[in-house]
Amino acid sequence: MKEAIHFGAGNIGRGFLGQLYFESGYRITFVDVVNEVVDALHRRGAYPLRLVDETEETLTITGVDAVHGRDIEAVAEAVARAVIVSTAVGVAVLERIAPALAKGIERRFSQPGAAPLNIIVCENLIDAGPYLRGEIRRHLAPPFHETLETSVGLVEASIGRMVPVMTEAQKAEDPLLVCAEPYCELPVDAQGFKGAIPEIAHLKPMPKFKAYVERKLFVHNMTHATTAYAGHLRGHEYIWQAIRDGKVLALVEGAGRESCAALARKHRLDTEGLEAHRRDLIRRYRNRALGDQVARVARDPLRKLGANDRLIGAARLCLEQSLPLDHIALAISAALRYAAPDDPAAQQLQAIRAARGDEGALEEISGVMPGSPLGVAVLEAAQRL
Repeated sequence: MKEAIHFGAGNIGRGFLGQLYFESGYRITFVDVVNEVVDALHRRGAYPLRLVDETEETLTITGVDAVHGRDIEAVAEAVARAVIVSTAVGVAVLERIAPALAKGIERRFSQPGAAPLNIIVCENLIDAGPYLRGEIRRHLAPPFHETLETSVGLVEASIGRMVPVMTEAQKAEDPLLVCAEPYCELPVDAQGFKGAIPEIAHLKPMPKFKAYVERKLFVHNMTHATTAYAGHLRGHEYIWQAIRDGKVLALVEGAGRESCAALARKHRLDTEGLEAHRRDLIRRYRNRALGDQVARVARDPLRKLGANDRLIGAARLCLEQSLPLDHIALAISAALRYAAPDDPAAQQLQAIRAARGDEGALEEISGVMPGSPLGVAVLEAAQRL
């Protein structure tokens, strides 16, 4: 049986990639460092995936195994024999999995006639493919450097499925259970593959992928974050509660329209298609059964206020296209006020604001200079907020 190797047995790994590989007839080996998860997947060879919306369906994902990420030899052997590899580990962890990937590539291409290897990089990072290629190269023996360029595809992907943090009750039901929305498409960069594109259910190779990545980051991620930060200020616990609040909804819709207009102008995209996508996102945010938490979506505001991330990046896109950004500036101002006590990044953010104010925080965290058009817009939005 053809084998898929996926780094990260968390919500996206088990809650999305596992389903795609299962429906495509692959045996799935997860690589993770959480002992309980690795042991349970290895022992049971299956796990439940519950798709929730107006109706509920539980799938049993079978043909599953797992190896521990610190067992470099076992991981390298799995990579060497895989038909396809993918990652969903978080940007900060990519450098940690690079040594095992490098060792697996060396082992694979030491054999004559080895087939090309494609690695689908499911991370929230623009240019994630080149970044991971550079990390792998640092650990790769020099004789394999050319092979990395010619025979290893680093394929960027855009994850659209929403998978909330599991509740304690759900964990008690089954520690391997994952709940997710039914939405099931995996857009990928068609130009990133080496050799034939593998047959994987719901895979959507896209020829103009940069525009799609920006749509994901500056429409989906931005409006999702806006819902969370505004919802937090309005006292909501869940995303579905926040988006049903008229004031939050008005802000999210306005910010989404601003970003869609800028994307349409920059990439010459169909405006109605973008608007249809924006409306569908709001419909999906209303999914009460999903139980997606405001705290999950808002978590780590320091990263989400990064210079090129969902909020600041969307605002800069509007400025570049000479279009309004009033609602996005208001969303940035709301994000600056995210003060969840159990989120270390939120507490660090508030310490920076206490010392330097909004203007100084924007400069330190987001690279937005005092007196710049974006800085002025956010400060004016703070007054409205």
